[in-house]
Amino acid sequence: MNISHPDFLVTNDDWSDLSRIRPLPQIDFQCLHQYRLGRIRNELKKAGAAMCMLVSPVSLRYAADYRCYGLFQAHIPTSYVFVPLDGPVCLYNAYDPNSLADEVRSGRPISFFDGGFTLNDGADKLAQDIVDYLNEIGTDNRRVAVEYVNPSVTQALEKKDLEVIDGVNISEHAKVIKSEDELECIRWAIAVAELGISKLKQAIQPGVSEVQLWGLLNYANLANDGDWHDGRMLASGPRINPWLQEASMRKIESGDLVGFDTDMIGPFGYFADISRTMHCGPDKPTKRQKELYQIAYDEVHHNMALLKSGLKFSEFQQQSYRTDEQYHENVYPCILHAVGMSDEYPRVNPVFKGPNPYDGVFEAGMVVCIESYVGAVGERDGVKLEQQVLITDSGYELLTTYPFEENLLD
Repeated sequence: MNISHPDFLVTNDDWSDLSRIRPLPQIDFQCLHQYRLGRIRNELKKAGAAMCMLVSPVSLRYAADYRCYGLFQAHIPTSYVFVPLDGPVCLYNAYDPNSLADEVRSGRPISFFDGGFTLNDGADKLAQDIVDYLNEIGTDNRRVAVEYVNPSVTQALEKKDLEVIDGVNISEHAKVIKSEDELECIRWAIAVAELGISKLKQAIQPGVSEVQLWGLLNYANLANDGDWHDGRMLASGPRINPWLQEASMRKIESGDLVGFDTDMIGPFGYFADISRTMHCGPDKPTKRQKELYQIAYDEVHHNMALLKSGLKFSEFQQQSYRTDEQYHENVYPCILHAVGMSDEYPRVNPVFKGPNPYDGVFEAGMVVCIESYVGAVGERDGVKLEQQVLITDSGYELLTTYPFEENLLD
């Protein structure tokens, strides 16, 4: 039997489809769509805007459940959606007609790849399309929100006497509070990520490469109809410090720490953001490796315990765990950030970096990640840990269930 044949490898894969192990969640997708649309429209109302034009692949998924060519859209934007305060949701330049938009229409080029040196002409036509759309939905409000576009689009809209505001303020604030259906999507995405993590852990041994380990996470995601990972954050041995080095061809060695961060846009478009650091045997963990792991573990648990609805971001920052100065230079960029369909607003920076650029209040229904990276400059080892939690009225609910490493905890 030729076990290297692709048919054998796929048809004899008995682990990657999570629905074989546990039932899919019962999600009301129409209710989910209406909730997300209502959140966007509520933000439009607060901003006094008649409509928004959304371009980000994450926003397209959020507003119209359009998921086609997400990574392509991220750097060569082609599709866009009009979401009005009142009226039909219209999707433009869709490769895939399957979405929850009310209408699909032909649009204008908004990237150099499509428009080349005629982008200004396309922007003028797009501006007229927006004027016509405002007339179509029967509003005399000329304030419009636009997300991530070329300056030529803004200039063309202003020539039409339209007031342009940042659409990202609409889309980011809309995503902050999650519905029950969204939470079920997130729980499923986390379960898929943790399935991949379990296989990654099984595969850790001397001679396996970082990219081979990372491939198991990616495979588990794709096998369950997930989308992509925002990075390839897996590093081992001397590459684990400093953090944020992506997976390479380096071979794992006995005694190495292996750290990773899933950053996974998973099934239904929702995010699973889990970090763990593991140890490769047969050598035993060193005293220093255990010390670093304990500090990261303590930081995560101290900061999780602070979370509650009504707590200010600034209060959380001031009350957060204080690591020793030797770990400050290589610290992770934030100690907390929100997630939904990707990393989201808000984030809180380490207290020694100075005041956060904005303040706010944690609310029930937010999903956030508590981050820790502990590694001293010039040392070989470092430890990355992260937990994903739901903020509730009484505190928080832990969403990630994958265990910590007993052999790194005394």
